[in-house]
This record gives sequence, structure tokens and C-alpha cells, in this order.
Amino acid sequence: MSAQRIADLSPEFTARVLRDVSMAKHTSWHVGGPADFFFAPRDAMDLAAFMRQLPPDVPLLWIGLGSNLLVRDGGIRGAVVSTHGALGALERLSATRIQAEAGVPCARIARQCVKWGLGPAEFLAGIPGTLGGALAMNAGAWGGETWRHVIEVDVLDRRGYRHTRKAAEYDIGYRRVVGPGNEWFIGARLEFERTPGVNTEAIRELLDKRKQTQPIGEWSCGSVFTNPPGDHAARLIESAALKGFRIGDASVSEKHANFIINHAHARAADIEALILHVQRTVAKVHGIELHTEVRIVGVPA
Repeated sequence: MSAQRIADLSPEFTARVLRDVSMAKHTSWHVGGPADFFFAPRDAMDLAAFMRQLPPDVPLLWIGLGSNLLVRDGGIRGAVVSTHGALGALERLSATRIQAEAGVPCARIARQCVKWGLGPAEFLAGIPGTLGGALAMNAGAWGGETWRHVIEVDVLDRRGYRHTRKAAEYDIGYRRVVGPGNEWFIGARLEFERTPGVNTEAIRELLDKRKQTQPIGEWSCGSVFTNPPGDHAARLIESAALKGFRIGDASVSEKHANFIINHAHARAADIEALILHVQRTVAKVHGIELHTEVRIVGVPA
């Protein structure tokens, strides 16, 4: 995407599109090369206007909190749109239904649902990202999954037009969502049940358990691999003697084997090499192919 293409945007947008932005500042692994262009919309209408002006052949990546995302050291060619801090509306629509925009952190939805006496929503506190990312991958935790509660979603297409789609229009599976192409989630209506007895203590207990079993506070992306049918990726990795295995400044967590830690100076290439090593070792030891839950994007250095 050339500077001239950016110059073709209206002055309103050219003044707000940042250039050569380090993606290490926008991912939970704290790695990643520069994005050619980076845009943070003010709200959904602002984002739609930007999309209508963006040339249709410009590569586009949407991000929220940057968890579940590995950006390679060469960075992102094209434009990155950051929804976190912009699409942040959250409201109750009825006794059991809520509406949230894509930039709302899942943990905030969990806390608010508890205050409203709605559930089961506590599992959302275990998802380290925004609703947009949770919708894109059917994120889950502690036995709960996002799309079990989705009634309908709002999306923007590549031309900046908004559509509302029913949940039935998507093919949903474990950490898998297949729907119309070239559309991005900007919000959703979610359905829960009345659970007036639930309080914030339930979330606190789950988060305490998470702290005891996962490397919370260290630089990671959350779970790296999906669980194969009938088993757990962490068990397979640990039994293959990979806990603590290190490449550069990245290692398999000693606390939870399905986490990879950046100890401050890892490159994206170190993390990707470690992912590949874990996959090859588990395949050799157990005959099982692990699939990544994390999304790997960008170009090598």
C-alpha cells in the first residue's frame, strides 16, 4: 500500500492513519514488526467511513487486544484496524439479552453480566481478548463457548456497509467460525439466563484458579494449540518433555505447557520456531498433530 494510496483518502483520515507502527506494542506477546499503516477508529460510523474510502485491494487486518495473534518480524503489509478502545458499547436489551460491540473486553462482559444477574457468562472472564476476537474464533474457557450465546451479529463488509446476520448463517465448531467472506464483526446480541444468585465471587474464584494453573502476568498469547479430540494439548506437550524448552528468549511455560512465554527479548521467529518444534515433537512422540489456536500473520524479517 503506497503512500500515494493513503494520500487519496480524505484529509480527515490521512491525518489519523499512522505509518510504520510497531505491532509489538499491540500484541500480548510483545513481538512483531511494523504495520505499513495503522488506524484506530472513533466509533463504528467512523470505521465504516474509513472502510468506504480504503482501496479494495489494500490488505487489511483487524485486531482487538492483540491476544491470540503472532505478528512476524517483517510486519504487516497493508493496513491494520484496531477496534479496542473504539467499539466499546455494552448494554442490556431485555431480561436475558445483551448487546456488545466488538472492542469490548470479554472480561468486562463477564463482570457486567454478573451484575445484571445473567449467566453462565463467567467463562468470558477467562478469555484474554475482545468480543470481536471471541466471535472470530468461537473462543471459550472453563467449558463455555462464545457462540452458544450468540443470537445475531453486526458486521462490516469491505465496502463499509453494515449487515446484521443470524447465528444460523455461520458454521460454528470448536475454535472455528465460517461465514461470509470479507466481513468483520463489529458487535453482537447475546442471550443468557437469569442467574440472580451469581456474584463476582464466582469470577474471582475462577480467576484465582487460572492464576494458579496458568502463567498470568507473563508475555503470552493464551493457549497456543487447540485441544485434539478427547485429549488436552498441554498434557501431550508436557508428556513429550517439552516444558521449559527454549528457543532464543521464548520458552514453553513451566506452569502450563500450552503457553509459550516471551521472556522480554524473544523475536516472533523464535516463537514460531518453538511452535513448529512442539508440533513436530508431539507428532513424533504421540502420533498426534497439534493445530494452532493462535493466528500467525505478517511476513518474515
